[in-house]
Amino acid sequence: MPLSKKIRGRTYLWMFIPMLVLLLLFIYYPIVRGVITAFMRYTMLNISKTGFNGVDNFIAVFSNPNIKFVQILFNTIIWVVFSLAGQFILGFTLALLLRKPFKGRGIFTGFVFYTWALSGFAIGLLWAWLFNGQFGIVNDLFIKLNLLKAPIGFLSNPNLALISVIIANIWYGIPFFAIMLLAALQSIPRELYESAEIDGSGKVRQLFQVTIPYIQSTITTTVLLRFMWIMNFPDIIYGMTGGGPANATNILATEMINKLTKNYDYGQGSAVGFIIISILFIFAFFYLRFVARKELVL
Repeated sequence: MPLSKKIRGRTYLWMFIPMLVLLLLFIYYPIVRGVITAFMRYTMLNISKTGFNGVDNFIAVFSNPNIKFVQILFNTIIWVVFSLAGQFILGFTLALLLRKPFKGRGIFTGFVFYTWALSGFAIGLLWAWLFNGQFGIVNDLFIKLNLLKAPIGFLSNPNLALISVIIANIWYGIPFFAIMLLAALQSIPRELYESAEIDGSGKVRQLFQVTIPYIQSTITTTVLLRFMWIMNFPDIIYGMTGGGPANATNILATEMINKLTKNYDYGQGSAVGFIIISILFIFAFFYLRFVARKELVL
């Protein structure tokens, strides 16, 4: 091997090492440490008795009489499924509308995508103000439209709180799908649509036979990524309800943070984190297997 190639190879190796160190230090080490802590008695209220306790943390999480794990798991499923579905449908629709040029599209696109750069917690505070039961804009608007006779406590009513935070999360996540899918839509050759028009295909048929199949890989990736992010995204819930009322909006991610910041129990908090990682791994495994098999069939 020529000397110049050896030097170039060593240069690339030294450039790779800092990235590897950062990955090990800030990603893989915390994951491994969290998994180990999940099987330890580790509470800041009694740190002198730290030690291995097997699956006691998981038993405590599952059998907590004050916070039912089944309710938290159900809230998590509802939170993820409806948020993801709403964000994808509205984001895809917005991407289709932005695909064709129109006057002022750049300004409109900038305003739409700007929300994605904002803090999730700040968005939660904003929507908490909108849904406020005393002086919120939503109540005021509904009353003026004669849809309500008196203000409703959207965030204090256990039957409405989860719906309210999902609406806020859908609004927040629309730009992500719009950005990703718009880029994919702009890469579709115009010739495919011209051929479909010659064959007599209408707009709806073109959507399902040309557009969606062509950007299937982008849809697969974005849905998987967004599923993981929503599963680990308690910011809006914390900004709006903090997991209440009566745990109506408490999901696995918020419960994990509560274990750490309110109960100071790092063992049980890590156990909840381990459950989240396990659910994400199982979903990603079967989701990718199903999608890959479907693409092979197609």
